[in-house]
Amino acid sequence: MDPATQNDEIAFEFPPLFRLYKDGRADRLKGNETVPPSTDPTTGVQSKDIVLSPESGLSARIYLPKLPDPTRKLPFLLYIHGGGFVIESPFSPVYHSQVSSLAAQANVVALSIHYRRAPENPLPAAFEDSWAAFQWAATHSTGCGPEPWLNEHADFNRVFVAGDSAGSTLAHHVVRQSGAEGVSGVNTVGVVLFHPYFRNEEPEKLLEVIYPTGGGLEDPKVYPGNDPKLGSLGAGRVLVFVAEKDLLKDRGWSYYEALKKSGWGGVVEIEETEGEDHVFHLFDPSCEKAVSLVKKVAAFMNQE
Repeated sequence: MDPATQNDEIAFEFPPLFRLYKDGRADRLKGNETVPPSTDPTTGVQSKDIVLSPESGLSARIYLPKLPDPTRKLPFLLYIHGGGFVIESPFSPVYHSQVSSLAAQANVVALSIHYRRAPENPLPAAFEDSWAAFQWAATHSTGCGPEPWLNEHADFNRVFVAGDSAGSTLAHHVVRQSGAEGVSGVNTVGVVLFHPYFRNEEPEKLLEVIYPTGGGLEDPKVYPGNDPKLGSLGAGRVLVFVAEKDLLKDRGWSYYEALKKSGWGGVVEIEETEGEDHVFHLFDPSCEKAVSLVKKVAAFMNQE
């Protein structure tokens, strides 16, 4: 943008994460650091970056754990990062570490997606990209997709979708769409929502700014509590994590209660971590409670 035409009037500020201007620009105050794909020297998890859609720019980092038996296919995990729909990416140190750890401990092939972020791409762009990524992954269920790691090593009869914070909102949307529309060749076994960021009945300034076409409390993308189709969620199990000191904690509990009352035939669990705040496990992954959380997820994904 030409500096002469910039409008420095602030539309919304969410320190210390980001600042949004009325002309559509964003200052991302954190979450900009990236690390390259690699092979983890401790776990042996390999990663590489791939493009899913040149047209939209949708891309991802894919993770492959060590393969003692290369003929045995592993569960597939679609992971969607958080950051208020505005900051972070699969290539940031915290998300690279998180998804690599999940791939190693749960023994899954993981696809961590880089959706279009607001405000340059207002919602529902991130919802569209998340669903497109799931559909793209599903093209590998017959072994004929564009990515060899998925063709050769991913079992699409054992699919999981996970996300944290805003990524949980997107993960829920993916599984809702899957239940509503169906996806050939895919069996979504479970969903993991870390500290989900759904809206509640209070005014939500951030969503007003980055989702100008949103339907408020009647929009199932961001407020599943009023969704008449919640009971048709396209997965058999849901695991929700909340944290005691997290301002979003009640939204996770509300989701849990709404899902139980929806008529959905699956099993939903919720676990509250005492004494911790929002996405603590990303920023202190070696602490005892974060290690326990990842082990819980691994057990959830390996449950028969």
